[in-house]
Amino acid sequence: MARAGLTGERVAEAAADLADAVGFENITVSALARSFGVKDASLYAHVRNLQDLRERVALLAAGELADRIAAAVAGRAGKDAMASFANAYRDYALAHPGRYAATQAVQLDPAVLAQSTVYARTIELTHAMLRAYRLVEPDLTDAGRLLRSTFHGYITLEANGGFSHSREVQRSWERALDALHFLLEHWPSESIASPGGAGEDMMPARPV
Repeated sequence: MARAGLTGERVAEAAADLADAVGFENITVSALARSFGVKDASLYAHVRNLQDLRERVALLAAGELADRIAAAVAGRAGKDAMASFANAYRDYALAHPGRYAATQAVQLDPAVLAQSTVYARTIELTHAMLRAYRLVEPDLTDAGRLLRSTFHGYITLEANGGFSHSREVQRSWERALDALHFLLEHWPSESIASPGGAGEDMMPARPV
């Protein structure tokens, strides 16, 4: 029987908070149950298993990140939009490491992915920003992969203390965005427009 006050949404939010606190890889149904002061069985009324719980955290986090990006890029274009996109992405990842890890780590069940609009929305946000650079497929996908790998790599190194040089990390980030803007403005196009091409998003359900 479901415990009063517990809902699937509340369980997912609590799991996301726990992931930020202890690391996404360390969340378990038992640890989450302890945080609520209930037995594991009370949570199984709302989640099927650990994979289901992790998928819920991934979708919640992906939605939050998409909201941040959408708000950041609204009314902007070109370098302004790209930098705002990048800064929203980085700020979220550094502020919510467990949530961000969920968006990168979870292999979503195709049926779960089909029922969600989160990743499709992220694709459109990414492509809308890149189209201002006059990119079409396959360049949209190539550029999206480059941006994702650059953002993710920089953020991961920064979060892990991987930058030991005295150069300010923030200044290097700003210069990296300048360089990405220059590259996008001078993209070596191999574009062949394909009808209905979906391309890649910044937070794919599967690694690319």
